[in-house]
Amino acid sequence: MKSLVLGVLLVVSLPWPAAADKGSLRLSKVSDFSWENCDGGHDPVVITSLEVEPVPISIPGEVTIGMETKANIPLTSPVKAVVTLEKELRPGFWLLIPCIKNIGSCTYKDICEIIDTFIPPGEPCPEPLHTYGLPCHCPFKKGTYSLPKTSFQIPPVKLPHSLSSGKYRAQVILSNSSTRLGCFKITVPFTEK
Repeated sequence: MKSLVLGVLLVVSLPWPAAADKGSLRLSKVSDFSWENCDGGHDPVVITSLEVEPVPISIPGEVTIGMETKANIPLTSPVKAVVTLEKELRPGFWLLIPCIKNIGSCTYKDICEIIDTFIPPGEPCPEPLHTYGLPCHCPFKKGTYSLPKTSFQIPPVKLPHSLSSGKYRAQVILSNSSTRLGCFKITVPFTEK
């Protein structure tokens, strides 16, 4: 479960280095998957592209993620993340998923510290970060970051039946002190195998 939480935090909130800036994409939709920057791309940290395959995502299963982000400022500790997670119960009606054991609609005071608990400072970055020469600790330098399409295994997760399958949406707001760094919205369907 911790690896899934870390993976979600890394995918949604952290920059990944790339050679060139491809511009800011504001909305992408494939099937029931969509994403956008909350402010139309004006925050210091924005997602410029995000691909997720297959949709819906199977739990357990394999998901392939490719993304690019741009950070116009360095990200230094503390980086606060406020996550709002909701499930669609019927078209247009969303249920807020509360924060239980650091999963759901949670506030993380410093994602830099969370990363350090999974990857202790001084240890090499795990795959696929190591292969692509990507950093895995704060501070993250200003720049354009990219994660080529990479496959991840999603482990079995024990959830109540009512939460195991369906369409979910998440909003993540990153901030440092009183400054908003970025805001992202992602909607994706999940299905239980």
